[in-house]
This record gives sequence, C-alpha cells and structure tokens, in this order.
Amino acid sequence: MSGITTYWQLVQQVQHAIRVGRLKAGDQLPTAREVVARLAINPNTVLKAYRELERDGLVVSRPGQGTFVTNAAHAMPVTTHAALRRSLERWVRSAREAGLDNESIRAIVSTTLQESADKVGIA
Repeated sequence: MSGITTYWQLVQQVQHAIRVGRLKAGDQLPTAREVVARLAINPNTVLKAYRELERDGLVVSRPGQGTFVTNAAHAMPVTTHAALRRSLERWVRSAREAGLDNESIRAIVSTTLQESADKVGIA
C-alpha cells in the first residue's frame, strides 16, 4: 500500500474488518501497545487511528478497559458477505469468459457503483 500512511492503513483495516463481519459490536481492538509491538510503529500512529475510528462512531474507548467496536458499526453478517462474494465471483468469471481484462472489469464496477450511488444520492 505504498503512498498510504500507516495511520490510514490501520483505519482502513479496521473499517474493512467491520464491513465484512470479522469485527462485531462489542469486540475489543488490540491495545495500542499490542499493535506497536506487533507492527513496530509509533504509538501515536495507533492512537491517531483509534481516535479517527472513534470520531466516526465505529469504536469507543473505555478508560482502563480498552477500545471496543460500537453497536453503530454496521457489520454485514458473515453469511451475507459469503453469499455476495460467491455471486460476485460468478459475475467476474462471466466477465472474463466474455474477454474482459482486469481494467475493464474495474471500469464496469466503478461506473456501476457511481451510477447506483447517484440514483440514491450517496457520495
């Protein structure tokens, strides 16, 4: 992930884990000390990422207890994620069979996402 700050990589990893259901409401994030030891990064980087996640309402910090995923973090059930992924894999296989390369597939997905968002007013 060159060009992406370590802080933002941490934020994105936690957001992704919540989206796909690997982290659920009530789950505790590793302490800043644990992350620092595991990744050999600056403690302030971890704290900044956790503050960003808290600002976004995805986690809450409980002094003396740790940082926990909130109920407001809308995770997708693992079964739903798996079913959607299987459906997407079938679509990608069909696109490849139609002769599309990765860039063409990305272009279709990106355009479809944007058009869908425009229809419902999502940025």
